[in-house]
Amino acid sequence: MFQLDNQLLRLKHEVLTRVVVLAKENKISKEELEKIPYAMIKGEVANYRDTVEHEREVVLERAKLAAGYMANGKDSQELIDIDEEKQILYVIKAACDRCSTKKFQVTDACRNCIAHKCQSVCNFGAITYVAGRAYIDPDKCKECGMCNRACPYNAIAEDMRPCKRSCPTGALSYNSEDLSAEITEDKCVNCGACMSACPFGAIEDKSSLVKVVNRLTDRENIYAIVAPAITGEFGPKITYGQVKNAIKALGFKDMVEVACGADAVTVHESNEFVERMENGNSYMTNSCCPGFLSYIEKMMPDQADKISGTVSPMVATGRYIKAKDKNAKVVFIGPCTAKKNEILIDSIKDSVDYALTFEELLALFDAFEVDPAACEDIVVNQASIFGRNFALGGGLTAAIENYVQEKGVNIDFKPVKVSGGAEIKKTMIMAKAGKLDGNFIEGMMCEGGCINGAAKIVSVMKAKAPFTKINQQSTIKSVLSNKVLEEYHGINLER
Repeated sequence: MFQLDNQLLRLKHEVLTRVVVLAKENKISKEELEKIPYAMIKGEVANYRDTVEHEREVVLERAKLAAGYMANGKDSQELIDIDEEKQILYVIKAACDRCSTKKFQVTDACRNCIAHKCQSVCNFGAITYVAGRAYIDPDKCKECGMCNRACPYNAIAEDMRPCKRSCPTGALSYNSEDLSAEITEDKCVNCGACMSACPFGAIEDKSSLVKVVNRLTDRENIYAIVAPAITGEFGPKITYGQVKNAIKALGFKDMVEVACGADAVTVHESNEFVERMENGNSYMTNSCCPGFLSYIEKMMPDQADKISGTVSPMVATGRYIKAKDKNAKVVFIGPCTAKKNEILIDSIKDSVDYALTFEELLALFDAFEVDPAACEDIVVNQASIFGRNFALGGGLTAAIENYVQEKGVNIDFKPVKVSGGAEIKKTMIMAKAGKLDGNFIEGMMCEGGCINGAAKIVSVMKAKAPFTKINQQSTIKSVLSNKVLEEYHGINLER
């Protein structure tokens, strides 16, 4: 069976798997969840925390979130359903290590030099000298970083909390009383960057695992739609066909590639782009990345009218299935936490019923004792290589270029491809100022694209080579060569 890279991933995986087993046996209850920490952590010697009781408390809080409840502390007497909350990411207070709140710290490398360059560049009088070394007064420091850049010994280290550093919108702060991390929901785009960045696993996404397991065990009419980034996630030799059969072995009626929906989105979004440019719009952005879309809506709402009105490939695929099977329930599976928020948007919430991550899919495989490597390989040929490459930064742009060229559309297409919060912020500022060097922005909140999503189970360095190799074997070499597109006629692809 597949092996995870580090201890934190293994710990999270074991919790998820144990919760799935309880759900299979219809045993989800406060009492059963409270048994999980003791089953996982035996003995009285702590491995990572100050006490074994602390370690068990963290496991219990993880189990609550995995089961669909609030991580509301070990002393809570009840389980609080989290289902109706649109916020996806939550801080597990017990897991937060209360990292330093000071962005810059003076290290032992300080030699109390004569020049005192750090002090001379500080415009706020924050640096003095105490006991033979520089001292930064946190009440005066504005965290500009001038001292850090001025020191010839690199003795002033940047020590920002990983969660805060990773957040593209400034949604991460800390509680003034206990110094635990806090998420400002109005700013949060649920991209999962903080979850991925925290080495203590103190930020987790809420889960629909139990609800999905209930439908699977009841043998309901349930379909899985998988994100293109799935190739390479379960090992370098696992094919689309093996993944499909593994997912069907869980009890899903069928597995459909979201990459096919990506082909349909390419056609619709390309035509929309042409229409917008003919109407005099200065630029348009993609809408397939919910983190990027939310970033614009929350941080630059005056630019929201530039967002494409086309649905994401996930929604397109969900609507496609429900048009063919009126009684279908659809579960999206991918590396993205923001998709869990996207399916709650009023205008599209009936298109997809649940969203799971690759982490959660791996837990399903282990709990149901399904090994993709042992599954029979079959041909899966639902999408073009361009649709499958949506998982990479620049993949959408390449697909549009392919479609426009094949279709012979006469349009000046000048794409600007960006990924990661820093690049997105810079590009959107330029766009707002009317200085964008292009007319189409492809924005992906995760650096490198979905293949580097927050809920991936292998590093992008390990996933990219098998992803590329498997996709190169695709027999549909252009968007318009995908005959399944004919079945999308009549499907509403507007958000």
